[in-house]
Amino acid sequence: MTMKLKVSRFRIRKPDLVAAPVRAAPVRQVKPLTQQVPDDAFMPDPAEDGFGGQSFLPVQKNGPQNIESIRHEGLTGRQLRMARRLAQKHGLPATSDFDAVRLLRAAGIDPFQRSALMELVAGDEDDDTADATAASRALTVADRPKLPQVAKPAPLPSTETRVEQTHVAEVRRIQVEIVARRRRRLALMWSKIAVFVLLPTFVAGWYYFFVATPMFSSRTEFVIQQATASAAVSSLFTGTSFATSQDSVAVQGYLQSQDVMELLDQDTGFRSHFSDPAIDPIQRLAPDANNSATYALYKKVVKISYDPTEGLVKLEVSATDPHKAVEFSRALLSYAELRVDQLTARLRGDQEKSAAQSFADAQAQLEAAQRKLVDLQQKTKTFSSEVEVGLITAQIGTLDAQLTQEKLALAQMESNANPNQARMDPVKTRITALESQINDLRQRLTQSGADGPSIAAVQSELVMAQADVATLQMMLAQATTAMETTRIEAGRQTRYLSIAVQPVAADDPTYPRAFENTLVVLLIFGGIYLMISMTIAILREQVSN
Repeated sequence: MTMKLKVSRFRIRKPDLVAAPVRAAPVRQVKPLTQQVPDDAFMPDPAEDGFGGQSFLPVQKNGPQNIESIRHEGLTGRQLRMARRLAQKHGLPATSDFDAVRLLRAAGIDPFQRSALMELVAGDEDDDTADATAASRALTVADRPKLPQVAKPAPLPSTETRVEQTHVAEVRRIQVEIVARRRRRLALMWSKIAVFVLLPTFVAGWYYFFVATPMFSSRTEFVIQQATASAAVSSLFTGTSFATSQDSVAVQGYLQSQDVMELLDQDTGFRSHFSDPAIDPIQRLAPDANNSATYALYKKVVKISYDPTEGLVKLEVSATDPHKAVEFSRALLSYAELRVDQLTARLRGDQEKSAAQSFADAQAQLEAAQRKLVDLQQKTKTFSSEVEVGLITAQIGTLDAQLTQEKLALAQMESNANPNQARMDPVKTRITALESQINDLRQRLTQSGADGPSIAAVQSELVMAQADVATLQMMLAQATTAMETTRIEAGRQTRYLSIAVQPVAADDPTYPRAFENTLVVLLIFGGIYLMISMTIAILREQVSN
């Protein structure tokens, strides 16, 4: 009963065509199976997808097979149904699902290949149309019973076939194919590495070890120092490397400039030295090379660095001859020393010139003021207005005291009942003379006369002239102080180039470093190959998905 239900469920494909035959082909009677089939033989495996579900066991595609061996392959219900439908599509008289698998394999058709399944899916649409046509014809014709046809018994497979040996042989064949595929991939990978990594590395190593011209280096270290400043003008960074850091950076940039390269070529023949035919073609400078090519080579052979922690400027010069490298180094040191002296020469010169000019102007103005004062004294015949005013004031005081005594004497004489006129007249004459003298002296203080200007005017001019002289004297003193300060500041701004390490001719060549350079080339090309390989692999994976 169970077997009949399963077969009926298998034959019904669409709900609306239950009464119609599955295909227009004649109905064949299903021969009952002689062996018991497990209940879950035709149930689909939920872990499989639509058409890709296949057994992981090896399948014998060639040679005789029997139903029992096919049953032991562990095929799922979905696979068996697909095999039955494929057998019906090709018109094979299959009596059961296992028989359909056997007949398809005997006909040379793999029922579980993806192409066969896609062909079956594509053919289902044509089958639906044919089924609909057959159903319409069956409805117009009277139903009449059709006897099932007797199925032709299939030939039994040979008993000498051993499934286990077939499985082992298939596994061995797959393993051999996997090993061969891996070997081919490994050989292809090593060939790519040899072409893109090892070959450039070999060429670079051959050049560095056998072709490259040896270069001798001369190393020099110098420091830019500042003159010791006085306590009055000292700063926070005086005596440290920060005080001359800008000068060191400026000298470093100057030595790396094209101007210094041209000076070095004029003085020592830099271009002719590196145009020697004995130098290898890669490092050799062309005889007709322009300044740009020469400057590019100059930056390679002259290396300058500045250490801000110690304040040292390090200079390394390379040449094919060690003595020539020392000559280049000494020439560059002389250029650096001249540049250091020029860094503050203009500033120091301007400061000293300004201070000297200020001192000269103050001195000239003081001399003019003094001459003006002397001329005024000679003109007014007065050395000092204060002295003249003091003398006149003293005279007025003396005369005023005498006038007071004479007035008292006159008053005493007049107090008599019978004054003596003869004695009173001289007293009155002296009083009049004293008053006239006092009046003249007082007019001389404030009014100008035939004798010259008044004492007040003379005093005013003399005071102004003396004030000018005092002011200019103070300005001269300040100019003198400023000039001395400028001299001290100029001395503090003076820079000195002190050589810490003298250039010495090397005994052994410094460059090229063959092993290190070859290793660097290997790492560079290996990294490039690795990045390109990873990029191509990622792109292939994205395109395949």
